[in-house]
Amino acid sequence: MKILICSDGTSTADQAARLGGLLAGPSRAETTLLGIAEKSRDERPLRDVLEAQAQWLRAHGVAPEIVVRAGEPIRQILKQTSTATYDLVVIGSRKTEATGLYWRSEKTYEVIKSLPPPVLVAIGECTTLKKFLVCTGGQEFIEDAVQLAGKLATAVGASVTLLHVMAEPPAIYADLVQMEEDVDQLLESKSELGTNLRRQKRELERLGVSAKVRLRHGIVIDQVFEEAREGNYDLIVTGTSRARGLLRHYIMGDLTRSILNHADCPVLVARAGKPKAARTLWKALKGLFSTGEK
Repeated sequence: MKILICSDGTSTADQAARLGGLLAGPSRAETTLLGIAEKSRDERPLRDVLEAQAQWLRAHGVAPEIVVRAGEPIRQILKQTSTATYDLVVIGSRKTEATGLYWRSEKTYEVIKSLPPPVLVAIGECTTLKKFLVCTGGQEFIEDAVQLAGKLATAVGASVTLLHVMAEPPAIYADLVQMEEDVDQLLESKSELGTNLRRQKRELERLGVSAKVRLRHGIVIDQVFEEAREGNYDLIVTGTSRARGLLRHYIMGDLTRSILNHADCPVLVARAGKPKAARTLWKALKGLFSTGEK
């Protein structure tokens, strides 16, 4: 694994370096500590900060390569990720607002939308990574994110909870709600949701990760943070999808943006794979109410 930790010499960058170290040490990842000075005169003091961050990483079993670039931060991070292939980019983030669409530094969202690798945003004082919460949506295209979460969980010995939130349906579907609230019954069913969650759970267990499925009903963002509070998770995993057409950037949906805005723990924004061909309506309905073979 190759990890890129981005630093501008601030306290939020210190959080990114420590978080990156929590992953890089156990996974023995090849690690680059990238310092970016927006002005050339800031390069020397930045190097001093980078060396202090590197010393902390070395003390925790990580031997980082130090790279310093000068210029516009996002452009320099893009340049670095174009010269080498990274499995993960770690950035710091500070909160600048408490209302509106974007509560954190604008660069946080731009980095997430611009970079090819998954982005881990250091939020809060994270000292351990033992419980991951993965917002799956119960869809096939999120499985790349589940795979990444599983690999990281394997490295640090973390458990993973797969969370799926259903909207409150009309009362006439009470029986369906009851089935969905029974996790075991859902995972045994042939429904598309049950099939996908079952496969994701099995893949995590194949990697040696302790995994469980949680189902909730209600407003998605409210339920995500209700689960996060009750479960005391160390990391939230969410996703982005690639824009269609010739554009190379990623689309950050409302849920991912809201999680970034409200989170008080690190957030991993993974890249979703391409959706598979849709099933026919008949197969979807037939599977929804089938509970026989797996």
